[in-house]
Amino acid sequence: MRDDGTPEALARPGGATLALYEWPAAPPPRAAVQIVHGLGEHAGRYAHVARWLNERGLAVCAHDHFGHGRSSGPRGGLPHPLRLVEDLGAVVARTRERHPGLPLVLLGHSLGGLVASSFVARAAAQGGVPVDALVLSSPAIDPGLSSFQKALVAVLSRLAPSLRVGNGLDAGFISHDPAVVAAYRADPLVHDRIGAQLARFLADEGPAVLAAAPRWPVPTLLLYAGDDRLVSPAGSRAFAAAAPASRLRAVCFEPLYHELLNERAAAPVYAALQQWLGEQLGG
Repeated sequence: MRDDGTPEALARPGGATLALYEWPAAPPPRAAVQIVHGLGEHAGRYAHVARWLNERGLAVCAHDHFGHGRSSGPRGGLPHPLRLVEDLGAVVARTRERHPGLPLVLLGHSLGGLVASSFVARAAAQGGVPVDALVLSSPAIDPGLSSFQKALVAVLSRLAPSLRVGNGLDAGFISHDPAVVAAYRADPLVHDRIGAQLARFLADEGPAVLAAAPRWPVPTLLLYAGDDRLVSPAGSRAFAAAAPASRLRAVCFEPLYHELLNERAAAPVYAALQQWLGEQLGG
């Protein structure tokens, strides 16, 4: 992010650019956190989370996904299903360059949680994971698609890969805080589009992450909402049941909605995050 607050641009294949953001901590930071945002939103919605992390000595980086926020690409569209995972690899490499030698924690919410966990699983399968720890907030491991919807997504991704439709998310269920919901609905960088290739990623990648869970390679904190109406909590429960207890701590917040870090009753969420980060990073 430049001095005037505008994002930097990271060049990607096909002439695309990703908007990059950074919230620096007072030097010297003890670790870096890479935030990976959710469907239809953008990294700017995590500025308050970044400042909370800054206050605890953590430098924070983030980016807008392809087709989101200030990054290029058709809103909600992808050239192929794994584009967001590949982009995250490039962003992580950039963050490592900016913060050499620091522990790096991925923090992924919803779609971003699926992207981050897919990135970790795929990197481990190739022999190495370039991050030190992972935080998942309401990850879209199970987006709640029916068998018919999954079959439809598979057909459309082949026959109409550029098709984009409304994502069907009800903003009223992101948080119990009316101010959060109103700000989301009024945000000009938020969109409601989803393309066939992105839908294919959501349909296919959750099972792949679950298959990798028994050999999970990094310390992970899983935070999920028991009253999530936007993704199914069953995906988080399945991941928690499959991953080694030595690698995973899972915490369910039963009465909360999808955006745990934006809830009115978010204090226990932040307390769980702070405790786990302290255990992983010291202090």
